[in-house]
Amino acid sequence: MAIFNVVEKFVSINGEGTRAGQLAVFIRFAGCNLNCNYCDTAWANYKNVPAHAMTEFEIYDYVKATGIKNVTLTGGEPLLRQDIDKLLRILSSDRSIHVEIETNGTIDLREFCDINEELSFTVDYKLPGSGMEKYMLMSNFEGRRLWDTVKFVVSDEADLKRAKEIIEQYGLVEQCNVYISPVFGRIEPAQIVDYMKENKLNGVNLQLQMHKIIWDPERKGV
Repeated sequence: MAIFNVVEKFVSINGEGTRAGQLAVFIRFAGCNLNCNYCDTAWANYKNVPAHAMTEFEIYDYVKATGIKNVTLTGGEPLLRQDIDKLLRILSSDRSIHVEIETNGTIDLREFCDINEELSFTVDYKLPGSGMEKYMLMSNFEGRRLWDTVKFVVSDEADLKRAKEIIEQYGLVEQCNVYISPVFGRIEPAQIVDYMKENKLNGVNLQLQMHKIIWDPERKGV
């Protein structure tokens, strides 16, 4: 049996990704190995952040009790949690739910893909504007699958240019879903659209954080 420090669990809509707008149950774990300068959940990474200790069975029971079919594991960095494979196995064994793991691009995904081929990963590529690009594990951007997503959060035009380089270098559009999202308050979505048009970024999706449009951007639990 494993114990996980869960800082939030709630039902809302998916604000991002291929299931944006659909209901989802979110499990947010404490702790991250990065410190992105735009992080909107930095509070979850503090050393002594209040958290609720839950076993993999308690998390599964909570998910089932919600009646929601989409499950998002997030953080922090969920794949850093000891014994996370136990939770992934129990969740992915239930074919009535869809499990998505939001991960920051630093953790080798190969061992987790072997747990269940239906697990879906949303992998960040941290661009220069984040201050964390040097920590990217580049093997994560090879061999992604059609149901995976690579996400680029951009601060400025330099980030857009770097995202284009990575998309083309790794042939991401042919591998998986590709999203570009603005850092809230740093860059206007219209600038991203203009860049996409000028550079013919076919197959790339502009993504807005729906939950920050519907609710106050600082609100938790949404």
